Amino acid sequence: MFRITVVETSSEERWILQGQLTGEFASELSANWQKSLNRCSDRLRLVDLDEVTLIDRCGEEVLLEMIHQRARFVASGLYTRH
Repeated sequence: MFRITVVETSSEERWILQGQLTGEFASELSANWQKSLNRCSDRLRLVDLDEVTLIDRCGEEVLLEMIHQRARFVASGLYTRH
């Protein structure tokens, strides 16, 4: 199971991710991310990984794509910081 919550303000979006970032959930995250960039590309985007429990190769690729698109990450656990 995977959940994406986006909290928007006029200057930023905070993406709170929860659960397992794997397979089709990674694809869903990527699609939602691209829609957000198309709507407003100049906002600061913070991605909170504190409640992510598993990331597979597909999930890693999506996060790398997000890094290249200037996302900032928040992660407090050892696994998510790595």
